[in-house]
Amino acid sequence: MLMIEEQDVQRRIRLENPWWESPHTISEPYQRWKPRPYLDLFCPLIKETSVRRAIVLMGPRRVGKTVMIHHAIQTLINDGIPSKSICYLSVDNPIYNTLTPERFLASYAQAAGVDLDKDQLYVFFDEIQYMKNWETHLKVLVDTRANIKAVVSGSAAAALKLKSDESGAGRFTDVLLPPLTFYEYLELLDEGDIVTKPDFHTNDIKLLNEKFLYYLNFGGYPEVIFSKQIQADPARFIKSDIIDKVLLRDLPSLYGISDIQELNYLFTTLAFNTANEVSLEELSKNSGVAKNTIKRYIEYLRAAFLIQVIHRVDRSSKRFRRANYFKVYLTNPSMRAALFSPVKEDEAILPHLAETAIFSQWFHSDITLRYARWKDGEVDMVNLDRADQKPIWAIEVKWSDRYCEKPRELESLIDYCIENGLPSAIVTSKSMSVTCKVNDVTLNFIPASIYCYMVGYNLIRHKTHPVKPVKEILRGEAKILEPMEPNDEDTA
Repeated sequence: MLMIEEQDVQRRIRLENPWWESPHTISEPYQRWKPRPYLDLFCPLIKETSVRRAIVLMGPRRVGKTVMIHHAIQTLINDGIPSKSICYLSVDNPIYNTLTPERFLASYAQAAGVDLDKDQLYVFFDEIQYMKNWETHLKVLVDTRANIKAVVSGSAAAALKLKSDESGAGRFTDVLLPPLTFYEYLELLDEGDIVTKPDFHTNDIKLLNEKFLYYLNFGGYPEVIFSKQIQADPARFIKSDIIDKVLLRDLPSLYGISDIQELNYLFTTLAFNTANEVSLEELSKNSGVAKNTIKRYIEYLRAAFLIQVIHRVDRSSKRFRRANYFKVYLTNPSMRAALFSPVKEDEAILPHLAETAIFSQWFHSDITLRYARWKDGEVDMVNLDRADQKPIWAIEVKWSDRYCEKPRELESLIDYCIENGLPSAIVTSKSMSVTCKVNDVTLNFIPASIYCYMVGYNLIRHKTHPVKPVKEILRGEAKILEPMEPNDEDTA
């Protein structure tokens, strides 16, 4: 029987690292892809070699992790790192079966002629979940080889997150690559000029909203936005190749889930109700599944980055002792189009997808998001200070311009701001930029598409809070409206 020899392993490693030879560039398929702007956040973590930490790149399937790794490699080469000091290994290749990181490194050293003990090296392990006990091996690598910067990634996001949390404390830096933000979506399509920076203004809000609608339906995955064929049948790509693999393979193998139909039914229900408030009681009653089981399933879906759960606070921003109600959002609104059907501008579900999109821009940030709801009022999004749990800002998400003319209808938002001492709040609109004051609360109206773009841009380019430049956004562009007194028709 033939056995895999060391020379076979080295030959494969050389094939996966074409930049070792002139012209020291990544392979042509990766060159064709325009880098995600998120690369600007990823590369500084790789270049930081003074701290002993491995990077664990995780995220949903097909968001571009492997492509971004290759773009990071090209960035290192462009910055003067010797090309043979960078090694990429796709661990899922059958030729690497049973190899540990130390064996990989030994083969790499022989193939490239580098010194594992002295040279500053950068090693990328892609699809790391195929390596048995990878987290233990990676921990040892971090502890024993300070001169090697290790980056690992994989498609089984839930598995990576679980293993990283268990074994990587103080040694791993988790990096979440989310689905495309609206800002990245336009940049990859070379349409970012629709919005001017830094004032975040557009001269064609109708065109921007058309792009935003496409983003809601197809914008989460790089492959989809460039393929009319996939857009014609998103279920074939997104559902079959992304969602089903997570529900049918990743989660059952990791958590030992036996009833896949239950899990699939729950996810479908939550996806259909994205941006709506749900309760364990209601989910259990409708599905016939015990509440504790549903809680576990929701945690699994969160770990796989398919959904995000937002908890509720009351009118005074206090948490409820029992979290009976909560909101669930898809991490990417285009998943709903794949599961059901793409939406059109006038459909009733569109405001919920716009709200889902706005929340999805925030999911890779480190802020604490909540929604406020009490007996006779609700506010869609509040950000609480982690130290004292006091609200920093509040946002009401709308896909309509009517509130720009009738801001007093936003009674819940105004009451919440007064109760919590907030001098202002943001309200998203469909197309209008307006600022007005009601009961000493300043309401800044911004089109939802502009706001989505702004959040993604600021988180990636500046890491600053997008509420800060509101005055600049509105300056010179917004109408200043005095709130209208309600007439008989309004009161009715």
